[in-house]
Amino acid sequence: MLDIWPALPIVIDFMAKGKRPRGMDNIIKALEQHCRVRKIDIRGIPNSLMKKIAAVEKPFPKLTHLELYSDGGNVPTLPESFLGGSAPRLRSLGFSGIPFPEVRRLLLSIRNLGTLRLWSIPLSGYISPEEMVTCLSALTRLKSFRLGFRSPQFRVNSGNQRLLPLTRIDLPALTKFSFKGNSEYLEDIVSLIDTPLLDHFKITFFNQLTFDTPLLRHLISRTEIIKAHYRANINFYDGCTEVRFSPQGTAVHEGLSLRILFPPSDWQLSSFAHVCSTSLPPLSTLEHLKILSYRSHWRDDIESTEWLELLQPFRAVKNLVLSRGVAPLVAPALQGESVIEVLPMLENLHLEGPKRLKCVKEEEAIRQFIAARQLSGHPVAVLDHELRQCQREREREREVEDEVSDR
Repeated sequence: MLDIWPALPIVIDFMAKGKRPRGMDNIIKALEQHCRVRKIDIRGIPNSLMKKIAAVEKPFPKLTHLELYSDGGNVPTLPESFLGGSAPRLRSLGFSGIPFPEVRRLLLSIRNLGTLRLWSIPLSGYISPEEMVTCLSALTRLKSFRLGFRSPQFRVNSGNQRLLPLTRIDLPALTKFSFKGNSEYLEDIVSLIDTPLLDHFKITFFNQLTFDTPLLRHLISRTEIIKAHYRANINFYDGCTEVRFSPQGTAVHEGLSLRILFPPSDWQLSSFAHVCSTSLPPLSTLEHLKILSYRSHWRDDIESTEWLELLQPFRAVKNLVLSRGVAPLVAPALQGESVIEVLPMLENLHLEGPKRLKCVKEEEAIRQFIAARQLSGHPVAVLDHELRQCQREREREREVEDEVSDR
C-alpha cells in the first residue's frame, strides 16, 4: 500500500507478540523507504526480524526517533554499518537488550540528541567506559541518559581500546542520569564528566565483594542534586536495598536514588552502609529519614555497628520513621556511648505499619532507647499510638502483679 499513497512521512510503531508475530513483512517494506521514515519504535523484536534490521545499511536522513527493544537471548549484534553509521536528525535513541558495541560511530554523527537509552546491554554488546565517554563528548544537548547492563560487566581488553581522555567533558544540559552496572564502571564514567544541572540520578549496582566510589561522591557534590534534599527513604527488600532522596515538597522518587541488588538468600547491610558512607556527601539539609522493611527474613547475627554505619551520614535528621519490623533491630544500636554521636539532632521517633512482633519485645527496645536519650540530655518524643497503648497495658499488668504479690 505504500506505493499507492503520496510520499508521506512514515512512522513504524510495532509490538511483537509471540515467536512469529504478524506484520513483520510490513516492517521490512517500510524500512526500505529509508528517506521517508521519521520514527522507528519496535518492542519485543524476535531474532528473525532483528537479523533483517541489523542488515539495514542505508542512512535514514529524516529519522528523529529510534527505539529497539528485545528481551530474548543471543540477539544479533548491530554492526558499525547500521543505518549507514549516520542519523544526524535523531532526537531520541534507545536500545534495550540489543548488542551494539560499535555505537560510537552513530552517536558521533548526532548533534541534537536529547534522550539516549542504552539499557540491558548483554555481554556481547559491552562498551568500555573510555568509548562511552568519547561518545558523550559530542552530545552537548543531551538531557536524559540511561546506561545499564544486563549482568555484571567486566573490562574487555582489546588492541584498539582508547585511553581515558585527559580532560573532563561537560554535559551542560543533562538533568536525568540512570545507571545499572558495576561501581568501578560508574567511577570511570563520573571521573570525566560534569553535570551541573543534574537533578535526577538513579544508581543501581550489582552485588560485589567491595564497593569503592569516592569519585561518585565528588560528582554528586558538584551538582545541585544533593544540596536541597530534605527527606530520605531506606527500603529493604528480599532482592535489593535502596535509599531514595527528595527535596521538600516533592515525591520521594525524585532526586537521587541508590540501589544494590543482593541475592535473595544474602543480606549485606554492611556493604550497603559502606556505599552510603563513601558515595554520599554531607547531608546537612536532610531532616526526615524513613527506614522500612519488606523483607521476609532477617539475619540473626546483625551487629549494632552495621546499623550505626548505615545511620552515620544522616547526622542532621530530626524525624526518624521506622517500620515495626525494623524498630527492634535499630533501637538497640542507638544505645550506649553512640546514642548522641549517630543522630545528634533527633527529636521525634515514629513507628509505622502493622505489628509484626510481640508488643512487649518492641516496647522494651524502644523504651531503652528513649531512656538512654533522656539521660543524655537529648530527649526524643515517640509518636505512636499503639506503642503508648502497649506501655499502658504493660503498666496495668505490672500493677496487677504488684497487687498479687502484696496479697
